[in-house]
Amino acid sequence: MIRYSLKRLLSLVLSLAIASVVIFAVIEVAPGDPASFMLGVNAQEDTLAALRAELGLDVSKAHRYLAWVTGMLSGDFGTSYTYRTPVAEMISDRLWVSLPLALFALALSTLIAFPAGIYAAARRGKAGDMAVMGATQLGVAIPNFWFAMMLVLIFAINLRWFGAGGFAGWDDGLWVGLHSLTLPAIALALPQAAILARVMRSALLDILGEDFMRTARAKGLSRRQALWRHGVRNAMIPVLTIIGLQFSFLLAGSIIIEQVFYLPGLGRLVFQAISSRDLIVVESVVMLLVFAVITVNFLVDLAYALVDPRLRSRT
Repeated sequence: MIRYSLKRLLSLVLSLAIASVVIFAVIEVAPGDPASFMLGVNAQEDTLAALRAELGLDVSKAHRYLAWVTGMLSGDFGTSYTYRTPVAEMISDRLWVSLPLALFALALSTLIAFPAGIYAAARRGKAGDMAVMGATQLGVAIPNFWFAMMLVLIFAINLRWFGAGGFAGWDDGLWVGLHSLTLPAIALALPQAAILARVMRSALLDILGEDFMRTARAKGLSRRQALWRHGVRNAMIPVLTIIGLQFSFLLAGSIIIEQVFYLPGLGRLVFQAISSRDLIVVESVVMLLVFAVITVNFLVDLAYALVDPRLRSRT
């Protein structure tokens, strides 16, 4: 297990190193000069040069890359070109919105998908299976931004159970904060729950057809006992993969939902930074999100080894 973990950890470090180079290169070659954007098209050349020197844009790209990477390793993400505040503080303030939102949505997605997928697999070909698969097909097909607007229309405007947007903050208590995130979390969770339920059903049906499942039934286990004791655990590997990918998507891909609900999260921060050519903010936030994605995949790999001992024996 230790050797397996070290190999995955080495892969994580190499992936982060490659990702940092790619992110910096892609963002730096994008058209547009932050100094020119801030001062306007009629700015004098000496004024532009002074602002570039102040922002640290007058040095080579290699020097800027090394300064950016070494700064991140020490927790210093640089200073925003637009707001002139540390990027780490901006990320920290917004992470307390995006991270709870992603975890809330993932919890809802899992709580919905697991029972639905297991129920459909246990009743393959029956009315319950067809009903679940029809609902998941609808969930996959509906765009989450449209679904979010319908949630606002029904539950915020008509029923007035929730606010139409904004974030109340955590200072007023956990319940108040979660109440503000409920509609965005549902809008994010249901499409992901539809995907996860279909994967759970498919993986479980594959396991139910294996020889060891028939052996378990032959030893006297009922269909329900065989399903829960042997089927669900062995079906978890593809499901864990999807859960890991979904968390990464929910954390990094909620820009549209944050715009619909006017949430001050990482998605809106990236959108605003791109609009203002605040390169250091874009690079740092994207790198943080890549780090989250790679770390989640690393944890999923470790979960594989816990679920399937065969992976540990191969290393």
